[in-house]
Amino acid sequence: MDNPDLQRHKDARVYHVGGALLVGMSILLIGLWYVQVVTALEYVENQETQSMRSVRVPAVRGAILDSQGRPLAKDRPNYVVNAYLEELRHHFRREWKESQSGAELTAEERANLEIAVRHRVVKRFTDQLGLSQSLDLSPREMQGHFRDQRALPLPVINDLTQTNVARFMENSWKIPGLELEVASRRIYPSQSVAHLTGYLRRDNTDDAGTLKFNYRLPDFKGALGLEKTYDHLLRGQPGTRVVEVNNLGYRQAESLPVAAQPGSNVVLTLDFEIQEAAMKALVETGAKAGAAVVVEVNSGDITAMVSMPVFDPNKFFPSISVTNWQAYRNAKPSPLPFRATQERYPPGSIFKIISGLAALENGMDPAKHIECRGAYYIGRRAIRDTAAPGMYDFNRAFKKSSNYYFIHQAVGEGHGFEHIIKMGQQFYLGQKTGLLPGQETAGQFPKLSDGENNWRDGDTANISIGQGPITVTPIQMALMTATVANGGTVYYPRLVDRIESQDSNEAALATRMPKGRIRGRLHARQKNLKVLQDAMYADVADDDGTGRRARIEGYGVCGKTGTAEVKTPGDPHKITWFASYAPYEAPKYAVVVMVERGISGGTTCAPVAKKIYEALKARDERTQIAGN
Repeated sequence: MDNPDLQRHKDARVYHVGGALLVGMSILLIGLWYVQVVTALEYVENQETQSMRSVRVPAVRGAILDSQGRPLAKDRPNYVVNAYLEELRHHFRREWKESQSGAELTAEERANLEIAVRHRVVKRFTDQLGLSQSLDLSPREMQGHFRDQRALPLPVINDLTQTNVARFMENSWKIPGLELEVASRRIYPSQSVAHLTGYLRRDNTDDAGTLKFNYRLPDFKGALGLEKTYDHLLRGQPGTRVVEVNNLGYRQAESLPVAAQPGSNVVLTLDFEIQEAAMKALVETGAKAGAAVVVEVNSGDITAMVSMPVFDPNKFFPSISVTNWQAYRNAKPSPLPFRATQERYPPGSIFKIISGLAALENGMDPAKHIECRGAYYIGRRAIRDTAAPGMYDFNRAFKKSSNYYFIHQAVGEGHGFEHIIKMGQQFYLGQKTGLLPGQETAGQFPKLSDGENNWRDGDTANISIGQGPITVTPIQMALMTATVANGGTVYYPRLVDRIESQDSNEAALATRMPKGRIRGRLHARQKNLKVLQDAMYADVADDDGTGRRARIEGYGVCGKTGTAEVKTPGDPHKITWFASYAPYEAPKYAVVVMVERGISGGTTCAPVAKKIYEALKARDERTQIAGN
């Protein structure tokens, strides 16, 4: 027979288990009801108040490199302390409460206090990091970010030193809302290439037809020089980050669905070593303004191209101050124009290369002697000769730079206006080379039709010695000299060698610019070019040549000096030149030097060219030894 007490004990356990299951089910059902019913409204409200914002993330900009891979412009890591304002909201509220005095505030006073409170909180936290660098932002700048871009990180300290990076890592764990992030900063290691590389400026615009972004992290575009010309390649492809923000504009979450693609590197024909040597040689003249160009005579490749004075492109990043910009604009001479391509100058006696070749092509006998009498008269006007009176053939007249001789050939012997203009046109004078769009002038050169419009013997006399209605640029004169040196081939100048990826594994995919593009050929006999080449050699090699200060033993430098008179009312001055190539036996380089307000081409410019050739010679010898 069953035991009643035992049965009651079993029934009690069943009831307890059943009760426990019932309570558990009740709790589960209540929880489900709370999630599905009670919090549904809150969830819907959150969905309504949240929205997605797209953020444009700039790519790492490509570098501008010289022919040996040395950087002329590059991005470097910039360590930035960013403040995330949404993580500081309760600190802002606490500071606000502590700042209340109990008095009623006007709307303006309240707004100003809010601005001050936020700035005070961020400054207090950044000070607690123990850095030697302090908050970079003013209260108004911080308010602008809070008003327009509060979902984005706010850069509060830029360009941290390595010491401060270490201090941040040590102390940041105890300070809320601050993070260390790495951005890119554009730097230019040398000012000697400033006009070539150019500089950047802030860019917050979208190109037509591209994706529109709600926000853009700080980005820049090329404003001058190669930075501008090749901006579309250097800049790369931006990335996109999606940020979820609430109805107050604070960040809730974010992702990085599309990574930025870095820009391409632009590799130049330029040699930084020669560029620096040319700038140093120019500076050592003591002059305030000038330019120098080095061109490979058999290809048109630019080895160096400098302009003085020069600006500092680093001052334009992230933006140039009003003080610095006004200083550049008001400086005399101004450092802003690129004198190698952008300024026009009278060529003076270096133009005798063209007028002399024109006379030779028109039948002038280079061996015939002409008696030069110290001054050539056009009517009552006397044009003074810089060479002493005496008997001159072409070679002696060229190396002594006799104005009388060249004027006599142009005016007295009839080798004048028409022949000179036709010869100058073969060198493309009065036309741009196309090297640097936006930074080049065509200069001024007469047309044949000008001869029908009151052109007189005095005008022919002037142009035969590089004066009158003719202006040129140093790059034009360098290409002219290279053409004479190589036997008559006019090349387009080339500055960019190739465009390549920043990934060294993709070197084979580089886009190479065509080398040695021919623009034209001189209609000149080789024997006449040889006469001209020999005269240029004598100008440097002979002790009575005006270019003797460019002489280098064992390295045949050929040249022509020039000194042009600029008769500006109240400010007469000289433009001095030296146009040259070397070595004589196997021409390789053309070097043209121009100095504003110099003493003479032989005194001021020839020594500069000598220093440049010495640098070229030393480099080539090292290369030859390394190759062996």
